[in-house]
Amino acid sequence: MPETQRRPENRYGNRPTMKDVAARAGVGLKTVSRVVNSEPGVTPETERRVQEAIDALGFRRNDSARVLRKGRTASIGLVLEDLADPFYGQLSRAVEEVARAHGTLLINGSSAEDPDREQELALALCARRVDGLVVIPAGDDHRYLEPEIKAGVATVFVDRPAGQIDADCVLSDNFGGALDGVAHLLAHGHRRIGFIGDMPRIHTAAERLRGYRAAMAEAGIPVEDAWMSLGATDPLRVRRAAEEMLAGPAPVTAVFSGNNRVTVTVIRVLAEQPRRTALVAFDDLELADLLQPGVTVVAQDAAVIGRTAAERLFRQLDGTLLVPERIELPTRLVARGSGELPPAD
Repeated sequence: MPETQRRPENRYGNRPTMKDVAARAGVGLKTVSRVVNSEPGVTPETERRVQEAIDALGFRRNDSARVLRKGRTASIGLVLEDLADPFYGQLSRAVEEVARAHGTLLINGSSAEDPDREQELALALCARRVDGLVVIPAGDDHRYLEPEIKAGVATVFVDRPAGQIDADCVLSDNFGGALDGVAHLLAHGHRRIGFIGDMPRIHTAAERLRGYRAAMAEAGIPVEDAWMSLGATDPLRVRRAAEEMLAGPAPVTAVFSGNNRVTVTVIRVLAEQPRRTALVAFDDLELADLLQPGVTVVAQDAAVIGRTAAERLFRQLDGTLLVPERIELPTRLVARGSGELPPAD
């Protein structure tokens, strides 16, 4: 006989309750509650019977109901762009470690850079009564969160500032990092420097473009339109942009790539070129030091960003952080060889 017919009581979604434990152990509900919550007033023999019933039934305490009575769910939500992105993976891990240290569960989801999906996820987490939110914004209007924040949901924005509301945010110095990266190429003799970045509506992409322009302006070098390309990080789009910059009678001699996904495609294109082109990338990437030459990067510490944001969130929750602040964390330039190549002509 099929298993589903032999054991009809084992249906998915039918979790054993304290009432089931009490019936199996032959005790009252209050006795089960005392055992489950490690309260005194139960004899060793009764406690043994209750524990055997718990083990036999696979009963688990309903922590959601317990913490709701205290006004907290001991959970926070994280809305990020793409969990598959190594940068966001490190950031998420850091947030989770801080949450765990506070006895709190982290629930996360990816917006896929879609503002509607970001809002849907954030509000769904609020509907599940999370105590706080860490949000990497996809959109530029976060007024939809105002009622939740007023209701007591602690909120910190990360990597990009919130739009149209006053809220805590933790960012990297995107402008300064790009300025340093392009200045590094200029110091090694480059004048025709290309910039390939993400979509211009994204805060980080716009700030990195601004840093690129500022470095070129400080060096007195007019920027040609053909040297700049912003758009989706789709490999085909990035490849086309890189190939166009490297073609013609006066190609760029160096490229500043705006994020790690752009950099991966740019590295592939540069490897196919007959002449060596210098490269500085914003964001570090795995195995960058093992390439020949190693990839020079403007590194931001995703773990520090995530940890700083999570710590601020818990300071909001314990009432010690009342005034929203904007925190910009420094980047650092890591020279590995690709950014130190001289111009080919």
